[in-house]
Amino acid sequence: MRHPKPEDIELARVLHALSDPVRLDVVRQLDREGQATCAALDGGRPKSSMSHHFRVLRDAGVLRTRTDGTAHMNELRRAELDNLFPGLLQAVLTAPPRSAG
Repeated sequence: MRHPKPEDIELARVLHALSDPVRLDVVRQLDREGQATCAALDGGRPKSSMSHHFRVLRDAGVLRTRTDGTAHMNELRRAELDNLFPGLLQAVLTAPPRSAG
């Protein structure tokens, strides 16, 4: 699986990846748990939909996925993101959810 090098991670792509509520839920869960399988993070959503969300997060440099037997383990690239964009991830993760309307 492709993972960008830290020097190739772009703020605009990170912000885009974090702008989707499903992807933000995945990032919040990984922040709490450290790492998790794709199945543990899918929230009952279709596999095809979640594959897209994981790819967006991976391509943006937000998470790293490794194969462990038949499972794909995901972890947040917290240290790298904090180094590149200090305070960004903390602000996003601690922001209260906003209701529509």
